Amino acid sequence: MFDLHTHSIFSDGVLIPAELARRARTAGYRGIAITDHVDASTMAMVIDGLKKMTRHYGPLMDLDILLGVEITHVPPGLIPDMIQEARALGAQLVVVHGETIVEPVATGTNLAAIEGGCDVLAHPGLITPQEAALAAERGVHLEITTRKGHSLTNGHVAVLAREAGALLVIDNDAHEPSDLVSREMRKKIALGAGLSLDEYRRAEENSARLAQVARAR
Repeated sequence: MFDLHTHSIFSDGVLIPAELARRARTAGYRGIAITDHVDASTMAMVIDGLKKMTRHYGPLMDLDILLGVEITHVPPGLIPDMIQEARALGAQLVVVHGETIVEPVATGTNLAAIEGGCDVLAHPGLITPQEAALAAERGVHLEITTRKGHSLTNGHVAVLAREAGALLVIDNDAHEPSDLVSREMRKKIALGAGLSLDEYRRAEENSARLAQVARAR
Protein backbone atom coordinates (compact mmCIF):
# COMPACT_ATOMS: atom_id res chain seq x y z
CA MET A 1 0.00 0.00 0.00
CA PHE A 2 1.02 3.56 -0.71
CA ASP A 3 -0.63 6.55 0.94
CA LEU A 4 -0.02 9.94 -0.62
CA HIS A 5 -1.71 12.19 1.94
CA THR A 6 -0.52 12.31 5.58
CA HIS A 7 0.18 15.00 8.17
CA SER A 8 2.80 15.45 10.88
CA ILE A 9 3.38 18.07 13.58
CA PHE A 10 4.63 20.36 10.81
CA SER A 11 0.94 21.19 10.41
CA ASP A 12 -1.99 19.66 12.31
CA GLY A 13 -0.87 16.06 12.74
CA VAL A 14 0.05 14.68 16.17
CA LEU A 15 3.23 12.75 15.27
CA ILE A 16 6.73 13.85 14.38
CA PRO A 17 7.59 12.69 10.84
CA ALA A 18 9.76 9.78 11.99
CA GLU A 19 7.02 8.31 14.17
CA LEU A 20 4.44 8.84 11.43
CA ALA A 21 6.66 6.85 9.07
CA ARG A 22 7.30 4.12 11.64
CA ARG A 23 3.62 3.69 12.39
CA ALA A 24 2.77 3.61 8.69
CA ARG A 25 5.32 0.84 8.11
CA THR A 26 3.97 -1.11 11.08
CA ALA A 27 0.44 -0.73 9.66
CA GLY A 28 1.60 -2.40 6.46
CA TYR A 29 2.35 0.51 4.17
CA ARG A 30 5.15 0.32 1.62
CA GLY A 31 5.29 4.07 1.18
CA ILE A 32 3.82 7.38 2.30
CA ALA A 33 3.99 11.00 1.30
CA ILE A 34 4.19 13.49 4.16
CA THR A 35 1.99 16.31 2.88
CA ASP A 36 1.59 18.89 5.59
CA HIS A 37 -0.79 21.80 5.14
CA VAL A 38 0.97 24.87 3.75
CA ASP A 39 0.28 28.36 2.49
CA ALA A 40 2.71 31.06 1.36
CA SER A 41 3.81 31.73 4.94
CA THR A 42 4.88 28.15 5.77
CA MET A 43 5.69 26.29 2.57
CA ALA A 44 9.44 26.93 2.41
CA MET A 45 9.88 26.16 6.12
CA VAL A 46 7.96 22.87 5.93
CA ILE A 47 9.75 21.64 2.81
CA ASP A 48 13.15 22.56 4.22
CA GLY A 49 12.34 20.92 7.53
CA LEU A 50 11.37 17.63 5.93
CA LYS A 51 14.16 17.32 3.37
CA LYS A 52 16.78 15.53 5.46
CA MET A 53 14.28 13.15 7.02
CA THR A 54 12.62 12.12 3.76
CA ARG A 55 15.97 11.65 2.00
CA HIS A 56 17.71 9.51 4.61
CA TYR A 57 15.19 7.74 6.85
CA GLY A 58 13.31 5.73 4.23
CA PRO A 59 15.93 3.08 3.40
CA LEU A 60 16.60 2.49 7.10
CA MET A 61 12.88 2.13 7.83
CA ASP A 62 12.08 -0.07 4.80
CA LEU A 63 9.59 2.54 3.65
CA ASP A 64 9.40 4.92 0.71
CA ILE A 65 8.98 8.39 2.23
CA LEU A 66 8.10 11.20 -0.16
CA LEU A 67 8.38 14.91 0.55
CA GLY A 68 5.08 16.55 -0.22
CA VAL A 69 2.83 19.45 0.67
CA GLU A 70 -0.91 20.03 0.80
CA ILE A 71 -1.69 23.55 -0.38
CA THR A 72 -4.57 24.50 1.88
CA HIS A 73 -7.15 27.32 1.92
CA VAL A 74 -5.04 29.38 -0.48
CA PRO A 75 -7.04 31.80 -2.69
CA PRO A 76 -7.71 29.99 -5.97
CA GLY A 77 -5.96 32.62 -8.07
CA LEU A 78 -2.67 31.91 -6.30
CA ILE A 79 -2.80 28.11 -6.39
CA PRO A 80 -1.18 27.45 -9.80
CA ASP A 81 1.86 29.56 -8.94
CA MET A 82 2.13 27.89 -5.51
CA ILE A 83 2.15 24.46 -7.14
CA GLN A 84 5.10 25.51 -9.26
CA GLU A 85 6.85 27.11 -6.30
CA ALA A 86 6.43 23.95 -4.23
CA ARG A 87 8.09 21.90 -6.95
CA ALA A 88 10.91 24.43 -7.28
CA LEU A 89 11.54 24.24 -3.52
CA GLY A 90 11.86 20.46 -3.68
CA ALA A 91 8.40 18.99 -3.10
CA GLN A 92 8.17 15.61 -4.82
CA LEU A 93 4.38 15.47 -4.56
CA VAL A 94 1.90 18.36 -4.53
CA VAL A 95 -1.57 17.84 -3.10
CA VAL A 96 -4.21 20.56 -3.05
CA HIS A 97 -6.89 20.67 -0.35
CA GLY A 98 -10.06 20.37 -2.41
CA GLU A 99 -13.58 21.66 -1.91
CA THR A 100 -14.68 19.26 0.82
CA ILE A 101 -18.24 19.90 2.00
CA VAL A 102 -17.20 19.93 5.67
CA GLU A 103 -14.91 22.98 5.48
CA PRO A 104 -15.35 26.49 4.03
CA VAL A 105 -13.03 25.99 1.05
CA ALA A 106 -13.20 28.76 -1.53
CA THR A 107 -15.21 28.04 -4.66
CA GLY A 108 -12.83 27.66 -7.58
CA THR A 109 -10.19 25.78 -5.59
CA ASN A 110 -10.78 22.48 -7.42
CA LEU A 111 -10.52 24.11 -10.84
CA ALA A 112 -7.39 26.10 -9.93
CA ALA A 113 -5.70 22.96 -8.57
CA ILE A 114 -6.45 21.00 -11.73
CA GLU A 115 -5.45 23.82 -14.05
CA GLY A 116 -2.24 24.25 -12.04
CA GLY A 117 -1.34 20.59 -12.51
CA CYS A 118 -1.23 19.31 -8.94
CA ASP A 119 -0.60 15.60 -8.44
CA VAL A 120 -3.59 14.88 -6.20
CA LEU A 121 -6.77 16.85 -5.62
CA ALA A 122 -7.69 15.83 -2.09
CA HIS A 123 -11.31 15.27 -1.03
CA PRO A 124 -12.75 17.28 -3.94
CA GLY A 125 -16.28 17.29 -2.57
CA LEU A 126 -19.00 17.97 -5.13
CA ILE A 127 -16.58 18.21 -8.03
CA THR A 128 -18.28 19.09 -11.31
CA PRO A 129 -18.33 16.93 -14.45
CA GLN A 130 -16.29 19.61 -16.24
CA GLU A 131 -13.64 19.57 -13.52
CA ALA A 132 -13.49 15.77 -13.51
CA ALA A 133 -13.05 15.78 -17.29
CA LEU A 134 -10.24 18.34 -17.03
CA ALA A 135 -8.58 16.25 -14.31
CA ALA A 136 -8.65 13.27 -16.66
CA GLU A 137 -7.12 15.39 -19.44
CA ARG A 138 -4.39 16.83 -17.19
CA GLY A 139 -3.56 13.59 -15.37
CA VAL A 140 -4.58 14.99 -11.96
CA HIS A 141 -5.52 12.22 -9.53
CA LEU A 142 -8.81 12.55 -7.63
CA GLU A 143 -8.89 11.26 -4.08
CA ILE A 144 -11.13 8.71 -2.45
CA THR A 145 -10.52 9.43 1.21
CA THR A 146 -10.84 7.22 4.26
CA ARG A 147 -11.09 10.26 6.55
CA LYS A 148 -14.34 10.94 8.38
CA GLY A 149 -16.30 13.91 7.10
CA HIS A 150 -14.31 14.33 3.91
CA SER A 151 -15.46 10.83 2.89
CA LEU A 152 -19.12 11.89 2.69
CA THR A 153 -18.75 12.70 -1.01
CA ASN A 154 -16.63 9.70 -2.01
CA GLY A 155 -19.52 8.20 -3.94
CA HIS A 156 -19.99 11.37 -5.99
CA VAL A 157 -16.27 11.54 -6.75
CA ALA A 158 -16.24 7.88 -7.79
CA VAL A 159 -19.15 8.31 -10.20
CA LEU A 160 -17.75 11.41 -11.87
CA ALA A 161 -14.25 9.95 -12.11
CA ARG A 162 -15.68 6.87 -13.81
CA GLU A 163 -17.70 8.94 -16.27
CA ALA A 164 -14.74 11.19 -17.11
CA GLY A 165 -12.04 8.54 -17.08
CA ALA A 166 -10.17 10.39 -14.32
CA LEU A 167 -7.48 8.70 -12.25
CA LEU A 168 -8.32 7.83 -8.64
CA VAL A 169 -6.14 7.24 -5.59
CA ILE A 170 -7.12 6.13 -2.10
CA ASP A 171 -5.67 8.13 0.80
CA ASN A 172 -5.98 8.22 4.58
CA ASP A 173 -5.41 11.95 5.11
CA ALA A 174 -3.87 10.69 8.34
CA HIS A 175 -3.49 13.12 11.24
CA GLU A 176 -3.05 10.55 14.01
CA PRO A 177 -2.14 6.85 14.32
CA SER A 178 -5.72 5.55 14.14
CA ASP A 179 -6.15 7.21 10.73
CA LEU A 180 -3.67 4.78 9.14
CA VAL A 181 -6.32 2.25 8.21
CA SER A 182 -5.61 -1.32 7.17
CA ARG A 183 -5.61 -2.64 3.62
CA GLU A 184 -8.94 -4.33 4.31
CA MET A 185 -10.54 -1.11 5.56
CA ARG A 186 -9.23 0.84 2.56
CA LYS A 187 -10.81 -1.75 0.32
CA LYS A 188 -14.14 -1.62 2.17
CA ILE A 189 -14.28 2.18 1.98
CA ALA A 190 -13.48 2.12 -1.74
CA LEU A 191 -16.16 -0.51 -2.44
CA GLY A 192 -18.57 1.41 -0.22
CA ALA A 193 -18.00 4.47 -2.39
CA GLY A 194 -19.20 2.46 -5.37
CA LEU A 195 -15.90 1.38 -6.89
CA SER A 196 -15.81 -2.06 -8.44
CA LEU A 197 -13.12 -4.46 -7.32
CA ASP A 198 -11.19 -3.73 -10.52
CA GLU A 199 -11.52 0.04 -9.97
CA TYR A 200 -10.27 -0.37 -6.40
CA ARG A 201 -7.25 -2.30 -7.62
CA ARG A 202 -6.52 0.31 -10.29
CA ALA A 203 -6.71 3.08 -7.69
CA GLU A 204 -4.15 1.29 -5.55
CA GLU A 205 -1.96 0.79 -8.63
CA ASN A 206 -2.30 4.49 -9.41
CA SER A 207 -0.98 5.34 -5.95
CA ALA A 208 2.07 3.11 -6.41
CA ARG A 209 2.71 4.49 -9.91
CA LEU A 210 2.41 8.10 -8.78
CA ALA A 211 4.78 7.39 -5.88
CA GLN A 212 7.31 6.05 -8.36
CA VAL A 213 7.02 9.17 -10.52
CA ALA A 214 7.36 11.43 -7.48
CA ARG A 215 10.39 9.51 -6.22
CA ALA A 216 12.18 10.19 -9.50
CA ARG A 217 11.76 13.97 -9.21
